[in-house]
Amino acid sequence: MLVETVEAAVAGTNCYVLAPAAGEECVVVDPGVDVVDRLAEVLRRHRLRPAAVLLTHGHFDHTWSVTPVCGAHGVAATIHADDAHRLRDPLEGMGPQLRAALQASGAGAWREPDDVVTVGDGARLDVAGLDVTVSHAPGHTEGSVLFGVARPGEPDLLLAGDVLFAGSVGRTDLPGGDGEAMLRSLATRVLPLDDATDVLPGHGPATTIGRERAANPWLRQLRG
Repeated sequence: MLVETVEAAVAGTNCYVLAPAAGEECVVVDPGVDVVDRLAEVLRRHRLRPAAVLLTHGHFDHTWSVTPVCGAHGVAATIHADDAHRLRDPLEGMGPQLRAALQASGAGAWREPDDVVTVGDGARLDVAGLDVTVSHAPGHTEGSVLFGVARPGEPDLLLAGDVLFAGSVGRTDLPGGDGEAMLRSLATRVLPLDDATDVLPGHGPATTIGRERAANPWLRQLRG
């Protein structure tokens, strides 16, 4: 499987491109601030054709470029139903200072995607030749999800958004956050996964479930 990462200009958000191989259809995950040109270069270099944009949740640093990316390729934005309202205004509740800073940075104005597909827990997506499972994991936001990607002959891949990071977990003090829900999601959605599962988080380096089970203080606490 081909996996490429484009780091956004704000908050270091990881935008991922996944495809079975070069020259095929792909999915784009979490296109954040100022990724459009660099994402286009990745697509050109590997001769990829986006079939969908998947969003792990609705915060602005994961969605800011979703409309131009979807519009350029005529594809839908896919998000959990509980976070779809954030696509009307992903800066809702973030404060006027952040809005002003984004405008000053040249990031452009927000525009809601024309085509939005909502999904729920357990949904199976057959897109771009990939077998993707949606796992609802609230806590960072009400509609945060984990996207699991089956890789025959290899460990599964987990697109973790802002649920799980290398050595940490997502914040719960931002709009939509809930500390108790986050702990439940970690206990019921993350801990049961196979140790060999490769994790691509929304920020920071890649990791594995086994590594986090052994060393992540949040998961160790839940394991007792």
